[in-house]
Amino acid sequence: MPSKLEQLRSMTVVVADTGDIEAVRRLKPQDCTTNPTLLLKASEMPAYASLVDEAIGWGRKLGGSREAAVKATCDRLAVNFGAELAGIVPGRVSTEVDADLSFDTAATLDKARQYIKAYEARGIGRERILIKIASTWEGIQAAEVLQREGIDCNLTLLFALPQAVACADAGAFLISPFVGRILDWHVKAGEGPFTAETDPGVMSVRQIYAYYKRHGISTVVMGASFRNTGEIEALAGCDRLTIGPALLDQLAADQGDLPRRLDPAGIDGAPERIVLDEKAFRFAMNEDPMASDKLSEGIRQFVKDLRSLRRLVGQRLEGAAAA
Repeated sequence: MPSKLEQLRSMTVVVADTGDIEAVRRLKPQDCTTNPTLLLKASEMPAYASLVDEAIGWGRKLGGSREAAVKATCDRLAVNFGAELAGIVPGRVSTEVDADLSFDTAATLDKARQYIKAYEARGIGRERILIKIASTWEGIQAAEVLQREGIDCNLTLLFALPQAVACADAGAFLISPFVGRILDWHVKAGEGPFTAETDPGVMSVRQIYAYYKRHGISTVVMGASFRNTGEIEALAGCDRLTIGPALLDQLAADQGDLPRRLDPAGIDGAPERIVLDEKAFRFAMNEDPMASDKLSEGIRQFVKDLRSLRRLVGQRLEGAAAA
């Protein structure tokens, strides 16, 4: 019998959730996605020193303020990793807009366009890239503009149906609902224990998937942030699933049967069509303490790791300049 990973690939597009290029080579996913946390970890790995060194060397030649040089060099580094990954996977690579721009539509647009321009300068077309943006109201509005410009977006840090509805209304190419972080919140609140079937993160993705399929929404649903293989198996059949290397390895080693759990034909109980303007969106998010907490926490964590990456890059730039 084929492994559970092979079975999963027959019904779901498997995406690698990592900045570890060697892991991507080994696991052969269709797509690859990174975030500031993964990029920070990868940047500290000796195997990728050449990508970091190239960005630092490029950054040394920049004029202007130190802050601007550091930010530009971090962008260069993100594109270095993205370009390397694009040379391995046959599909898309997601590159994330700085998390500290999550509430700034105009700045998000500028950053996204800069990334696309940088990739195109390397011969990597926009059809190979997804611009990853936090699912705030401001981020979703930026995605709507970018989609009209032919720049496909991955709306991340998504924890609730109102976010998914707004992303669909904006014409987002793809959303990344965070399964494991939803579970984390409920466990911390003293709820549970949960099985794969009662896992609140799994149930959230199933609800979003059913809503999209019932209403003919083309936005791709890509479950993310998994804590165990049970969550992944419970979402077999989802459009896409982005999975870390450790869990991909577990699935590859498991020879058990993996039945399909999500199917466009089986969407009984899907919610009626929901209409949201900005006020309704913000109120719905305020009414959901889990979604509000996890969105804010996720942005804070990504900003923390982004700042750590900028400190690392700043130190390297100063060291290179002194050499």
